[in-house]
Amino acid sequence: MKLVYVFDAYCGWSHGFSGTLREVVSRHPGLPVEVVSGGLFVGGRRVPIREFGYVQGANAQISELTGAEFGDGYERLIADGSFVMDSEAAARGVAALRRAAPDRAVETAVALQHAFYVDGRSLSDPATYRHVAETAGLDTDAVLGAFGSPETQGAAEADFRRAAELGVTGFPTLLAVDGSRAVPLARGHATTDEVDHRLASLGVARTS
Repeated sequence: MKLVYVFDAYCGWSHGFSGTLREVVSRHPGLPVEVVSGGLFVGGRRVPIREFGYVQGANAQISELTGAEFGDGYERLIADGSFVMDSEAAARGVAALRRAAPDRAVETAVALQHAFYVDGRSLSDPATYRHVAETAGLDTDAVLGAFGSPETQGAAEADFRRAAELGVTGFPTLLAVDGSRAVPLARGHATTDEVDHRLASLGVARTS
């Protein structure tokens, strides 16, 4: 069995779930985790953030419920409403970091969300990936090279297909996957204890 975490780096609820995800991984260090980008803002949804009038209200709700931080850098970035969230670029970034450090995919996915939602760094900007790679002690040249490569473009598209094949329609979604069986552990929001309880019902006990 493994965990499959389907998220979008530009999804506020995914940002809010970061604390739960980190704690679940900490409690179950032997459980592999596959991180998949879902593709929230692609195609016709790749528009200036002002067109999503619910964003500020949703962020306040996310912060209240999860304690997630939405930093001053983020508020400055979106202040005039012109910023465009491009989930295809973000998925390429997730794939580039995942390629550089496959066993740290959760860590780097969470770091990307911090870069956007706290620091106010665009996930379309290669400099963001340089920063995240340097902070994580990864090979920055390898990450930046991968970010713009056709292989990483293919990996992003494969992630979107994988999310669809798993039947995921909202982010974040955390699944327990065993062969062809996928059991939802969290959709949108859940506490660590709630996820643990669902894992226990599948015979997966906490080990840390």
